[in-house]
Amino acid sequence: MRILTVTRWAALLTATVVAVGGGLWLRSVPPKPVASTLPAPAMALRALPWEGGPAAYKGSAAAVRAGWTRPGFFPVGLWFASARTGREVALDQAAGINTYVELAAGSRPELLRKSGMTALTSRPLPGAGAETVGWLIADKADAWAGPGDGHWTGARGFTKPVCAPVLVTCGYTVMRTLAGRLPKDERLRYASFGKGVAYWEEEALAAKFVNGYSDVVAADVSWYGDPNVCAEATRWLQLPADRCRLAANYGATVERLRTLDAADGRRQPVYAIISLSGLAPEQVGGAAMSALIHGARGIVYDAHGTDPACAVDNVLRRACGKAVRRGVTELDSRIARLASVLNTQSYAYDFAPELDTMLKRHDGAYYLFAMLGRGQRPGPRVLTVPSDLSAAGHIEEIFEDRTIPVDREGHFTETFDAEHSYHVYRITP
Repeated sequence: MRILTVTRWAALLTATVVAVGGGLWLRSVPPKPVASTLPAPAMALRALPWEGGPAAYKGSAAAVRAGWTRPGFFPVGLWFASARTGREVALDQAAGINTYVELAAGSRPELLRKSGMTALTSRPLPGAGAETVGWLIADKADAWAGPGDGHWTGARGFTKPVCAPVLVTCGYTVMRTLAGRLPKDERLRYASFGKGVAYWEEEALAAKFVNGYSDVVAADVSWYGDPNVCAEATRWLQLPADRCRLAANYGATVERLRTLDAADGRRQPVYAIISLSGLAPEQVGGAAMSALIHGARGIVYDAHGTDPACAVDNVLRRACGKAVRRGVTELDSRIARLASVLNTQSYAYDFAPELDTMLKRHDGAYYLFAMLGRGQRPGPRVLTVPSDLSAAGHIEEIFEDRTIPVDREGHFTETFDAEHSYHVYRITP
């Protein structure tokens, strides 16, 4: 029989309260961890539901030909950028980008083919070919059209009447109409959503956007950069202001989308969208890692500069974005290094109740991804490694090139210096 420590009983009680009070968004802060005096329980891997990793793209011959089903390919996209010159494409590729999600006018698809890049676009561009692996259905129709089947005027955005009559919502009509206009071919269907799906709309209404139109979905909430998001989150989610601008919320958004996606029994890859404007390099890494820990199968950067200090079309290509480019490049190199790991199924194990963690198994080793849960203060934490895995007496922090001792009970201590700090460990039994 599995032994539960006091800390585990506290975590279980917290989870029960959360389930009753509203789930993930109302998660309580667990008590301060206390190192257990009991040995870690034996490993009993329980596979978590998923969409199949790279196998999720096998239904698209275009994605297969482009290499999306390879274990070592992990989508890292750039939102609505231009690809007009070889230099632009080379700059993006050097930062670790491998996919464009929508392309600006004048972009040249042949440049992508030459460099091995891929694209998801809202329409066939002149010269499009094998680089185009999918079609964008719509961006944030949940926010600007709302959940409904009313008449769509054809307008988009928030400046003109979108639905008729004015008080009617028509977002589902928008999705059906735009999906119906796409070429009837083998390419993927991609849709991205905003605050409507993320938290404005109740689950049943939001789930109708996520299910039934697409093969890949994404959600975009700029927890670090949006000046309005904290006031909205307080209203819609009862999220305290001091828990708003956190990396952990990017993971919570992915978790919300994955929950909605599971409603119809057909899972599709869920991507995270990260707006780069105004972010520090460490925040980019924390936001992306939180999303990955919560099951994101792709990362898409919005590089449009909205910060007055760097109001440019693409911060990754401009001098004012030098710092954030450095952060993106480092992060993307880490994602590429771990792509074959990230593309495997995750397993459930509670290493520490106050941490957000992900466990993977690949090529004879286990990989533990860890960062602070929402509302947790930076500082040291005690993690417990299953007894099956602690026999070696140490684990490796792979990005810091250091070995950490594990005691006989399977415990080790790690420090998380900031809310966006993360660690990735390799555990070799």
